[in-house]
Amino acid sequence: MSFKEKNETIKEKVRKAFSLSADSASHEEIRERLLDGGQVTGTNMCVLVCAMVIASVGLNMSSTAVIIGAMLISPIMGSILASAYGNVSADYPLFTNHMVGFGLQIAISVAAASIYFFLSPVKEPTVELIARTGPTFYDVLIAFFGGLAGIIGQTRLDKTNTVIPGVAIATALMPPLCTCGYAIANGRVDMLLGAGYLFIINAYFIFLAASIILTVLKIPKVKELSEKEWRRHRLRMVRNTLIVAIPSIVAVYYMVI
Repeated sequence: MSFKEKNETIKEKVRKAFSLSADSASHEEIRERLLDGGQVTGTNMCVLVCAMVIASVGLNMSSTAVIIGAMLISPIMGSILASAYGNVSADYPLFTNHMVGFGLQIAISVAAASIYFFLSPVKEPTVELIARTGPTFYDVLIAFFGGLAGIIGQTRLDKTNTVIPGVAIATALMPPLCTCGYAIANGRVDMLLGAGYLFIINAYFIFLAASIILTVLKIPKVKELSEKEWRRHRLRMVRNTLIVAIPSIVAVYYMVI
């Protein structure tokens, strides 16, 4: 076998090793999984409130184990993945519907946390609360690669998905929202801004990662957009990514110097 043939063989093996389409579920199954996970139902909202109170107690008592437990039972990531599906499939009514549901989840989560911290006798911020108020570019990397792992896990043929629990812990959507509730209940604008920005980083880069993988998997589109429309869409994504990421890069710069 010549060097060129060996080189091509190695490339083919690497390509197969990292192929996303080789063991992916059907487009219909992917759609069903993601949209079912993004439903904002009465049951999901009750579970969400329970998760928020548990996470708030964990943050208030500085208990990492309790915080992790709350992140595992929270259904909030489902709305992000469903919104990404609507975005990639160009189904904008679907995208809008899940974004509205996501906004409702955020509002209820922050309200539940605010009520808890308003009633809690422990008013001093714990280490766990303070840790959620200083996001940097490292949080961007965690959210992006966690989002990649999460959506890849959700689109596999194997329905036994062990990835999402790990992603829920790594990307930590719940604790920043709880910290926002603490900040509102105790009048801490500085903590509200820091925790709110951390939540935006986590939510946006999970959304971005999911959109990229669904695009690679060639999710069918509801309608075909013109090249000009797709170019405008891509430019918006690049603009939004820069807007969200730049403050975190600046934060790392000041940490280094």
